[in-house]
Amino acid sequence: MTICNACRYCEGYCAVFPAMERRREFTGEDLIYMANLCFDCRGCYYACPYTPPHEYAINIPEVFSEIRIQTYEEYSFPTALAKLIRGSRVLLSLAVVAITGIILAIALSTGGAAALLGTTDSNFYAVIPYMGMVVPASIIVGYSALVLLVGGYRFWKDTGGTLGQMFNWSAFSRATSDAFSLAYLGGGGDGCFYPDENASMARRNFHHLVFWGFLLDFASTTTAAFYDHFLDWHAPYPFISVPVVLGTIGGVMLVVGTFGLLALKWRADRAPSNETMFKLDQVFISLLLATAATGLALLLLRNTATMGVLLVVHLGFVFALFLTMPYGKFAHVVYRYAALIKNQVEIAADVAGPPRAGH
Repeated sequence: MTICNACRYCEGYCAVFPAMERRREFTGEDLIYMANLCFDCRGCYYACPYTPPHEYAINIPEVFSEIRIQTYEEYSFPTALAKLIRGSRVLLSLAVVAITGIILAIALSTGGAAALLGTTDSNFYAVIPYMGMVVPASIIVGYSALVLLVGGYRFWKDTGGTLGQMFNWSAFSRATSDAFSLAYLGGGGDGCFYPDENASMARRNFHHLVFWGFLLDFASTTTAAFYDHFLDWHAPYPFISVPVVLGTIGGVMLVVGTFGLLALKWRADRAPSNETMFKLDQVFISLLLATAATGLALLLLRNTATMGVLLVVHLGFVFALFLTMPYGKFAHVVYRYAALIKNQVEIAADVAGPPRAGH
């Protein structure tokens, strides 16, 4: 950062370099903040005259990726679990198998064996009872949300943020706009440098599909819960209904988006990447793809004999996804969002200028 602050050739690529220019010295907290403000567009790497084999060996994307991994470990709890899960595809596979086995045991112990074999209607609760779904899901989602919220607060506090700044409406709204529009995945304006040194909007477009597909699936689940609890309309719902339409569109967007991101990852230049972060990306995107694909298959085949098995497998992926969220790439959503808010707070302070005497 000291070298970059003297050069400033890359100041137009993203929010990191203007944040860098506000500083003359860089603490560990400053680097944590800027690393999580980075969207890994790689524009700085391909523009930099000091990347390897230059003796300075500047590689900001790789170094910032390493710092983000440390962020995931240090701000989540328990730390030992974060280190254990980090990039371990074998452990994740075992977790999916174990959770799926537990769900299968619940189904068999509560009389769902017949539905597993396709001998009943398409009612999910005939396979797994309502409480068998809701209680484990509530515990896992609540635990993951708690870990992420605590981690986000610790990140905010350690990077110098105050409670008042956290609830600064102007900074919050501008950061939300940046987050929803994926503003900094545009690099210097032409997109990210994936899979090579040629800029492209492909990564940004795939991220949009994943982001909005996830939100549509969440809206589908929320609508179905409202139907069930408040309107007494019980599943299964017809194909031309709000929950099914939202779920189908969201599922297709998630499958296409995650598959596209995986393809870009496999083809991408490995020089600017950190190997551990590369594995974390693969693990999270693959798990999200499996969750979306099995959910979409379940939605389309819910009236067939495969419904029971698909339900158990899908729930296994869903629970594994939410259980590992605080310890993998998804955690970056929380820390990056906090970094975007802090960035807007700093921009507002720049505009306001130094306080006048007597104020």
